[in-house]
Amino acid sequence: MFFGDVPIEEALEGVAVHSIRKGALVLKKGTRVRAAEIAALRREGIARIVIARLDPTDVGEDAAAERVAQALSGDEVRVEDAFTGRANLFARRAGVLVLDRAVIDALNAVDESITFATLPAFSAVKAGEMIGTVKIIPFAVDETVLARALALLARPVIRVAPFRPLRVAAISTVLPGLKDSVIARTLQVLRDRLAPAGASLILDERVPHEASALSAALTRAEAAGADLGIIFGASAIADRRDVIPAAIEAAGGQVRHFGMPVDPGNLLLLGQRGAMSVLGAPGCARSPKENGFDWILQRLLAGVPVTRADIIGLGVGGLLMEIVSRPQPRTNAQIEAETRPTVAAVVLAAGRSTRMGGPNKLLADYRGKPLVRHAVEAALASKASGVTVVTGHQAEDVRAALAGLAVAFVHNPDFAEGLSTSVRAGVGALPPHCDAALISLADMPLVDAALIDRLIDAFEPAKGALVVLPMVDGRRGNPVIWARRFFGDLAGLQGDAGARQILAANADAVVELPVETQGASIDIDTPEALETLRGQAKPI
Repeated sequence: MFFGDVPIEEALEGVAVHSIRKGALVLKKGTRVRAAEIAALRREGIARIVIARLDPTDVGEDAAAERVAQALSGDEVRVEDAFTGRANLFARRAGVLVLDRAVIDALNAVDESITFATLPAFSAVKAGEMIGTVKIIPFAVDETVLARALALLARPVIRVAPFRPLRVAAISTVLPGLKDSVIARTLQVLRDRLAPAGASLILDERVPHEASALSAALTRAEAAGADLGIIFGASAIADRRDVIPAAIEAAGGQVRHFGMPVDPGNLLLLGQRGAMSVLGAPGCARSPKENGFDWILQRLLAGVPVTRADIIGLGVGGLLMEIVSRPQPRTNAQIEAETRPTVAAVVLAAGRSTRMGGPNKLLADYRGKPLVRHAVEAALASKASGVTVVTGHQAEDVRAALAGLAVAFVHNPDFAEGLSTSVRAGVGALPPHCDAALISLADMPLVDAALIDRLIDAFEPAKGALVVLPMVDGRRGNPVIWARRFFGDLAGLQGDAGARQILAANADAVVELPVETQGASIDIDTPEALETLRGQAKPI
C-alpha cells in the first residue's frame, strides 16, 4: 500500500488519510478522492494531500475486518457490517462469554495491522450487548498477512453460552440469632441474580445448621428436580469437615472444590449430588454487590463447566473491590489510644414544610421551644462530636430559633431540589478527621440523646458495623449513622430519594438496632401530626 503526500493531481482514486476543512470544503478522512474532490481542493488553494492507495495484493480495511470477524465468531454471536475498518460483534442471546485466550493472543500477534478486543472472559452479557470488535488499523492489509490471521481461526474463538432456565433450590441453615428478615433478603437477592438467566427458585427450605438435617434437605431438593442447589449457611464454612461439606457427602454427593482466590467470595464450595450441582455460598452472596459467587453461579446457569483449575485460576483479578465490612487498618495513634470513632451529627433543617400548608413546621412551638431546637439540643447532649445544622428555607429564622447553641451552620442553596441536596451539603461540611456522620431530621423532636448514644455505641467499624439505624416494631427509623466511606454514595443521591439503595447494596455493613422508643419513627409533616404531638406532650 502506498502512503504519502502527493500533488492533488496524483491523488485520483487514493483515500484521504486526514480530514480537511477549509472554506466550503469538507473532505472527511477515508474519502475516496475522485475528480470532484480534486476540483474542490483546487478551488480552496490546496495543492497537496496525504493519501493511501491500495496495491493489487491489498485487502481493504472493511473487507479484511469482516472476514476476520466472521471467522472467529461462534455460537450466538452476530457480526455487524464493517465500517471504517471496524467490525463489531454482538451477543444474540443473554449468556456467558466464552473465549479462547491463547488463539486471541496469537491473532493479535500476527501483525500490528489487525487487532481484536473483547469483554473479559466469562462475562455475563445481555442479548444485543457488544462483546468484541475487530479493528484494522491501516486502510488495508496485505493478503498474505490476512491469510496468516485467518489460518489461526480454523474454529471459533468467541461464543456466547446462553443461559438455561435451571430449576434452583435454596437451602438456608438456621442458628439462634439469625433473623428471618436476613434470610428473606438473601432469597430476594438470589431471585434477582437468577432473573436474567430465566432460572427459577423452585424450593426454599430452612433447616437447622446440622449435617443430618442439611443432608436430608439436599436429598429432597434433588428429588424435586432441582438442577442446582444453593446452601446459605448460618455460619461460614471453616473446613472441609464442617457442616455443609459433611452434609453433601452424607447425602451421597462429593465436594469438588472448597475455597476460591477471589475476595469477596473466598469461602465458596462447589459440589455435586447426583445430577444436581451444589454451591455452598460464601457470606458475600447475601449482598447484591458483584462477588466471586456471581462468577461461579453465572457459569453454572449457562452450562459452562467449572473445574478446580478454573477456580484456582481466578486469583489474578480476583480482588474485586474494597469490602465494606472488612475492618480497616488502624493508625498507630488509634491503637495506642484505643479511641472510639468520631461521629459528628448533621441535622437537616432546610425543608420547605410544603405539607404544613404555609408555616415552617421547624419554627412551630412544642413544649415552649421551636421544633428544630428539640432535635438540635438532643444532638448536642449526646456523644456526637460536634453538630452541624443544614439550613435552606427561611434560613435566618431557623438560625434565630437556635440562638445560643454551639452548632455550626451550612447553608444549602439548592434545598428546593430535595432532601439529597441537604445530605450532600451536610456531609461535605464535616471535618476530615470525622469517621462518620449521624444524619438527623429536624422534624423529629422525640429523638433524644439516649437514642443517639445507643446508635453511636453500636457503630464499630473495626467489626464491620459501618451503618447503624434504629428499628421500631420491625421498621427502620432515624437517625442513621454512616461511615465516612459512604459519604461519596450519599453525595450521589438525587432529589428527595432516600438512601435505601445504598443500604440494600451494603447489607452486610448495616446494623439494625431494635429500640422501644417511638420517637425514632415519628416525624412531623402535617398540622394534624403537630397537634397530635402537642396533645401527647406531658406538662413541663
